[in-house]
Amino acid sequence: MTGQTGRNGGDLLVDVLRRHGVDTVFGIVSVHNLPLVEAVDRELRFVPVRHEATAVNAADGYARARRGLGCALTSTGTGAGNAAGSLVEALSAGSSVLHVTGQVDTPYLGSGRGFIHETKDQLGMLTAVSRHAVTITDTDSAPAVLEEAAARSLAPPGGPSSVEWPIDLQYAAHPGLGPAAGAPGPGDPPDEDALADAARLLAAAARPVIWAGGGVADAGPALRIVVELLGAGLLTSNSGRGAVPEDHPLCVGNYATSPGGRAMLAEADALLSIGTHFRSNETADYTLTVPAAHIQVDLDPAAIGRVYPATHGIAADADAFLTALAAELAALGAAPRDPWTTRVRRTRKAVREKQHAGLGDHTAFPDALRKVLPRRAVIARDVTIASSSWGNRLLEIHDPRDNLFPRGGGIGQGLGMAIGAAAARPGEPTVCIAGDGGLAVHFGELMTLAQEAPWLVLLVFNDGGYGVLRNMQEGLGRARSGVDLVTPDYATVCRALDLHHSRIADPASVAVVLNDAVALRRPAVVEVDLAAYPPMPAPFTPPVHVPGATT
Repeated sequence: MTGQTGRNGGDLLVDVLRRHGVDTVFGIVSVHNLPLVEAVDRELRFVPVRHEATAVNAADGYARARRGLGCALTSTGTGAGNAAGSLVEALSAGSSVLHVTGQVDTPYLGSGRGFIHETKDQLGMLTAVSRHAVTITDTDSAPAVLEEAAARSLAPPGGPSSVEWPIDLQYAAHPGLGPAAGAPGPGDPPDEDALADAARLLAAAARPVIWAGGGVADAGPALRIVVELLGAGLLTSNSGRGAVPEDHPLCVGNYATSPGGRAMLAEADALLSIGTHFRSNETADYTLTVPAAHIQVDLDPAAIGRVYPATHGIAADADAFLTALAAELAALGAAPRDPWTTRVRRTRKAVREKQHAGLGDHTAFPDALRKVLPRRAVIARDVTIASSSWGNRLLEIHDPRDNLFPRGGGIGQGLGMAIGAAAARPGEPTVCIAGDGGLAVHFGELMTLAQEAPWLVLLVFNDGGYGVLRNMQEGLGRARSGVDLVTPDYATVCRALDLHHSRIADPASVAVVLNDAVALRRPAVVEVDLAAYPPMPAPFTPPVHVPGATT
């Protein structure tokens, strides 16, 4: 074994993180990760969260908000298990998270003796919920193992890498890093013939539509050029929001299943879908009809044609494809065609006006947030009625790095993601939209919020439980079951933690309270008292299929 005196695994981890521009790490200290935490706390910034799941959520939010690598540290056994659900979210979102977890001393690894914090087949568990999972088995290979894990996490389409590190090897002397690998080059160019066919089809289309998913997050400039060359209507998934700013006149947005979006798709004569997997909740359980002429582009060849037939399937990196497509379209003299561009602009306006009208007094929230926030602010949304009804559509997003939400649909992850994003971008405000039920899942992170004091406004919609499921049960004529929860007095909780608290109970106070909260430039909890606030004109229920239910 080789090594440098005084350097242990923690120093090596710091070197790897610095190489990737990581300045903040999230986690919980343990006897099985102490050298790592100590080194990070000494050399970088260590944020001690209150639950391992939040450590991964915060690292995920940090990674998304800066389009780079995030890092979470957890203990072995139960600690690693607690992180698993949030690793599922990072895997679903393709988020670049380096999860480093402890492991028992190498002499006891896999012995089944019940050594403290040992668990059965931890690596198997991590493999199931990570893009890449590996064990450090000796100090000489540790630098390469960590570097590969970071590289695998960052490589498209992204995802978490989990590294388990026996505690005796963490304490041991480690070699330094070798020379950095060269930066990855651009994605492989698409097949020339396939590209040419796609360009000709789109250039000839009189009524083109583009559907962009999360795969376009790093391809926004090229996507915008293609949209403008074609005069195409741009639909997005929730994940694709902001690649082209949502105030662009051709960006219809996340409205494919709205009546206006359906009508536009029905009239279109060509569809280019790129980097989207057509999730069930964004296609009305796959009942949405798309044009017969369908060019589908995805990095994963298995995604092509999986949901909708593709007349032209192209496996390619989104940015490489769109950049090449823009050049082909320009060479063909492609140009927007009226009256289609006018039709797209009308659709964009109509779907927003219709949703705006359907929200009643709840339109005050997206209107006020867009008014009081700067153009670039992180908008993190937990799974709650406010997010699903207006946060995921009507509240404009201008950059993919500002668009944070649990793509896997797990409740309670929003605050952790927002804490990570606020750490990544301290000079800009972060807003977290949550419900009281989701916030309760990781209620202890209010203490992390008080401790770290980021510029973060936590907007809590308090309806005393799981409102969306309550609406579903009542809409189906069923008795309430499991949806009504005890809710704390948030003013008292915030006073105990020295957190600013304010309350919204009427539409007239929304803009004033939110403006004051953002202006504080420190943590603020804004509680929306839904028992006092006027209800939506129609109770919101999610677009999910309930077997046996009648409409």
